[in-house]
Amino acid sequence: MTDHLYRDPTAPVAERVRDLLARMTLTEKVGQVNQRMYGWDAYERTADGHRLTDAFRAEVATYDGMGALYGLQRADPWSGVGFADGITAADGAQVADAVQRHVMENTRLGIPVLLVEEVPHGHQALDGTVLPVNLAVGATWDPELYEAASAAAGAELRARGGHVALVSALDLVRDPRWGRAEECFGEDPYLAARLTEALVRGMRTAGVAVVLKHFAGQGATIGGRNSAATELSARELHEIHLAAARAGVRAGAAGVMAAYNEFDGLPCVANPTLLTELLRDQWRFEGIVMADGCAVDRLVRLTGDPVSAGALALNAGCDLSLWDACYPRLAEAVEQGLVAEQTLDTAVARVLALKFRLGLFDEPFAYAEAPGDQRSDPSELSERTARASITLLANDGGILPIAPSPRRIAVLGPNADSIAQQIGDYTAPQRPGSHHVTVLDGIRSAAPPDTEVTYARGCELVGGDLSGVPEATAVAAAADVAVLVLGGSSARSGDTVFDSNGAAVVTSANPVDMTCGEGVDLADLRLPEGQLALMDAVAATGVPVVVVLVQGRPHAVPDLPGTAGAVLSAWYPGPWGGRAVADVLFGAAEPEGRLPVSVPRSAAQLPVFYNAKDHGYRGYVDQPATARYAFGHGLSYTTVAYGPPRLSRARVTPDDPALICRVSVRNTGERPVRETVQLYVRRLSGGASWPRIRELRGFARLELRPEDEADAVFEIDADTLGSVARDLCLAVEPGELLVETGPSSDRTQGARLVIASSG
Repeated sequence: MTDHLYRDPTAPVAERVRDLLARMTLTEKVGQVNQRMYGWDAYERTADGHRLTDAFRAEVATYDGMGALYGLQRADPWSGVGFADGITAADGAQVADAVQRHVMENTRLGIPVLLVEEVPHGHQALDGTVLPVNLAVGATWDPELYEAASAAAGAELRARGGHVALVSALDLVRDPRWGRAEECFGEDPYLAARLTEALVRGMRTAGVAVVLKHFAGQGATIGGRNSAATELSARELHEIHLAAARAGVRAGAAGVMAAYNEFDGLPCVANPTLLTELLRDQWRFEGIVMADGCAVDRLVRLTGDPVSAGALALNAGCDLSLWDACYPRLAEAVEQGLVAEQTLDTAVARVLALKFRLGLFDEPFAYAEAPGDQRSDPSELSERTARASITLLANDGGILPIAPSPRRIAVLGPNADSIAQQIGDYTAPQRPGSHHVTVLDGIRSAAPPDTEVTYARGCELVGGDLSGVPEATAVAAAADVAVLVLGGSSARSGDTVFDSNGAAVVTSANPVDMTCGEGVDLADLRLPEGQLALMDAVAATGVPVVVVLVQGRPHAVPDLPGTAGAVLSAWYPGPWGGRAVADVLFGAAEPEGRLPVSVPRSAAQLPVFYNAKDHGYRGYVDQPATARYAFGHGLSYTTVAYGPPRLSRARVTPDDPALICRVSVRNTGERPVRETVQLYVRRLSGGASWPRIRELRGFARLELRPEDEADAVFEIDADTLGSVARDLCLAVEPGELLVETGPSSDRTQGARLVIASSG
């Protein structure tokens, strides 16, 4: 038995928290809800290794402790950290342990510090394995694969001493002009919810606490403008933007990050309706709420001073700050009566509970071997995810897979030979000499031995410089097939100007070679002028053209008949994505991806998401209102026939809604297929609010060899049939529905289902 209950590892967490909290001073309590220091300022590299800085020591001394330290191992152009001065995989655990040891040995109560790291698609640290971006994960429609990849990423983080992973998961691509579209799983709440569950399960397997970003509705900003206003109704918030958060909380997420946007006039970080009434009272969430970077400082615009701003956020339910100047002054807020000390105690208790649940009081240092399946190779899982995400959008005339023996393949375009442009935003510098694979590398390796692969860049990523087009056209004209690798880039550089929260600052006076990423929003979704000119010039040669789009958002795709015979989408597929693309091009792998977003014809027709309210709109005069490629779309190298859905019951009640839906799927072609069968619900009558066109409520994968036939089986229950009632809670409401199945949202067959009133 120890002298203090909080040090007794056999005592319940609640009792340990209560004992420790009773021993803390007001200053120590304020320290536990602060995360104001940038982690890269906590150390410096010397000839002998790394040493803790005086600034770090002073920060710990100020509060006789430290609640959390953000980004100790973060590396990127914003932090200014690279291989010359940063923390690599070889020394990550050692530096993390030095931080922890200093905090615990030089404070009165010895409370460990939470080490919080960005893990948007792999740990954003030197030597961290980069996964494909979330939009690529969404295109896999494969939660099991993502759970394995998340577990591997979490194991890397934990082995380097990290405890908490900040992961984008809750935002939806409702407007693809938004630069952070790549951080979303897609436009659909159901798909995002299933992948968020997988993320949380995988990270927890590795012993990592997950804080889900961003709560809530940030993907609905007006005009796709980053950190801008939203005009969400409570119903839209509940029907669309809360499903992933609710799923993540149920799966065991340790926290959520309050978003920058406002809801009903109040920024999320100061919104008690979201953070207390919904999250705590209704969902019974016991984890932490973390502010987004400098978000609390923005509240000074409302309150007039930082002390009141901190009190506003704390009273709303925000437990832990991030970089702001307001939470350090919470003691003043308590002394002035702006916030009760009991409210501060509640936030401190949540932070302490997380530390106890992670075992930091008992085993504070980095694992010699992280929990979870250590047989999983993160790089192999990254490549598998990339391969599963490649989506075949069009294949006119069967140009793909590329014929076995072309004499010459021309590989062209600004994204053909750039690792930086295929790995997305929130990535650390890649180690020089790493065995990463661009699309050009992948094609050269996968092409038959007697095939010559030629290359020309053709144009720059952005702008209208056409000086390289003639060379590229000549290279294409001499080939049997041209692979044109176009799209976008979120690659930051040392010349990028950053806001205080790390977002890129892009203005007409400060242009960048980026078309996506945080702070990089687009008004026009067309590909840049040079890329479109290159595509037209190559098509004019008459050579068969395959377009590969390496991108972080759905660019508006032009009408391609006569221009490109085939189109592949490869959402920033990661460092080994070039091999994945090549495998699909040559038919060594079947295209499995399905669109997690609708691809627009132009920005002028937005919004174009598939699950809009069903008002029967027929379209604009000058162009259709429908997407170029619909949500769920994706072709394969075979043909597949669907039968109609068959329901085990045609009539159910809200009290007894369970039934089975079956649909027969047959491979009618000559190649194997992994088919993603999609289940949608469409309300025809009844319900408390106006219905949506259709809503995804399930999906299943079928492995079919040529001529094979199998049933996809869906168990339908209250979650499948539920809708948001007038009280904003989920309920099964009487009415008539269509239960639809098919290969995409625009190719479904339906069976009628009546939900009769109970009794």
